[in-house]
Amino acid sequence: MGLRTVGEFRFVSLQSQIGKSLLMRAGKRPDDISSIVLVTSPTTAYFKSTAVLKIAQKLNSTPLLPILGTVGPIVPGPVRNFIYEVVANNRYRFGQREDSCRLDDERFDDRFIPDPEQQSLL
Repeated sequence: MGLRTVGEFRFVSLQSQIGKSLLMRAGKRPDDISSIVLVTSPTTAYFKSTAVLKIAQKLNSTPLLPILGTVGPIVPGPVRNFIYEVVANNRYRFGQREDSCRLDDERFDDRFIPDPEQQSLL
């Protein structure tokens, strides 16, 4: 979220009812939380490296990310997804682990889609 000042993306937990519904609509099992998912319309979803590249195209904090997002699809999907898996499985080795979550930051409240099931418990 720190790489984009405009709230273009909204987030939902894949374990939530909304997340499970989006997974099923995209042809995935409702318990498949193995990958990042980018839903761009009711009928279009992207997974793994393709989702990352689509997101990178929209990030504007550095000119490198949109370029990578645009040029990245030249690399064959299986190769990209292998790299995605390596990074995903080792992400804390590649970067600093955050001590805080942006869920607690009121500036980002509108970017998180609440789970109706959890809200009924409050």
